[in-house]
Amino acid sequence: MLTKILFLCLALTLANGHHENGHNGAPHDAAHDHDHALPDRCDGVEFDAITPDEKGNIFYFQGNHLWMGFHGAAQLSNESFEELDDIHHIGHVDAAFRMHNEENVDDHDHIYFFLDDHVFSYYNHTLEAGYPKDITEDFPGIPSHLDAAVECPKGECAADSVLFFKGNDVHVFDIITKSVKTKTWSHLPNCTSALRWLEHYYCFHGNNFTRFHPVTGEVSGTYPKDARDYFMKCADHGHGGERKVMKCSDVKLDAITSDDAGKTYFFAGSIYMRLDTHRDGLHAFKINRTWTAVDDGVDAVFSYSDKIYMIKDDNVYIYKSTAHYVLIEGYPKTLKEELGIEGHVDAAFVCPDSDIVHVIQGNKLYDVDLTATPRNVTQEFPLPLDDIDAAMCNANGINVYKGSNYYHYDSLMLLTFSRFAPVPTIVTNAMMGCED
Repeated sequence: MLTKILFLCLALTLANGHHENGHNGAPHDAAHDHDHALPDRCDGVEFDAITPDEKGNIFYFQGNHLWMGFHGAAQLSNESFEELDDIHHIGHVDAAFRMHNEENVDDHDHIYFFLDDHVFSYYNHTLEAGYPKDITEDFPGIPSHLDAAVECPKGECAADSVLFFKGNDVHVFDIITKSVKTKTWSHLPNCTSALRWLEHYYCFHGNNFTRFHPVTGEVSGTYPKDARDYFMKCADHGHGGERKVMKCSDVKLDAITSDDAGKTYFFAGSIYMRLDTHRDGLHAFKINRTWTAVDDGVDAVFSYSDKIYMIKDDNVYIYKSTAHYVLIEGYPKTLKEELGIEGHVDAAFVCPDSDIVHVIQGNKLYDVDLTATPRNVTQEFPLPLDDIDAAMCNANGINVYKGSNYYHYDSLMLLTFSRFAPVPTIVTNAMMGCED
């Protein structure tokens, strides 16, 4: 079932590295000075820097070598970033991060590398004109000889910021005002590299990592953990290296929804998979890792007004669609109390710019006005299908999922007034990473 592929995604990409973006990384001619012995990150190396590029590929740097993605051999850094080493004789990178500055497209998604007291800016793996510069030209107040750096967008930090690490000090640089606030997080290990991935923040030290809160530095959970279990594919490491990718014909969803930020979530069993833009890729996690009060799967999920509604048995959980998905006070509430409906829910969805949630039970669809108090069913429609697993509505219409197939309707009217179901379409690799 879909759980298998989701665990595979979890093992190969969690917290965490990009799936299927590994570089072939064939060793170079031994005559090259750098190529006598390629480093092997499965030996437990300490990374100098980690950063994604504008396409979402994650690069791991050590000395004058790098790795791209979760598998593949090392290659010289200057093969992907030409000026590193050959022209400027950098040899290694102190810190690196991908800029998040949507107010300034000239900076957004650029990669910044730091060495000693200089900064290099790259876009599309090309060094920008005028670089390298002194760090203080672009980042006044930030010290030289950094240990690590990581982006922190507004909403996760108070403003679009960069966290610069040096020893136990963290220098929080406001991208817009160029002001700096310095904090001391002595409880964190000395980070030799740092990474933001799917709104989570990771401090790498030795061959381990520790997840932390970007504002407080708080560490929740059991850390440190071995990076080889999460950020790369190594023999005798990881959660699912021997699992095979499931076939798309075996897919079965419990729920699917897309939030206001354009993130799509697939749910199956106790696992969910999230599809972002190219910046972060397709990845799988335990549901209760993100929505802590929800265990053992969901029956239906829908998004409305910057909130995610999760239906499980007779309860409704409502979470704010913010970076940390906070459960709204007073929840869960009963399905009857929240939506005026009783009984098992098969699927639920809200169409763009609508205040109506459409709830599917068996071969019936019920409309509930989310602006009403109290909420009750306002309309009921028969459906040409039953045993529906999940459904989602977007600008292109409505997809109704049943097993490994989905049925597309161009509009809600066609769904509710059709006497016969359309020809089904099989779930594809492009949709959720299964094997065709």
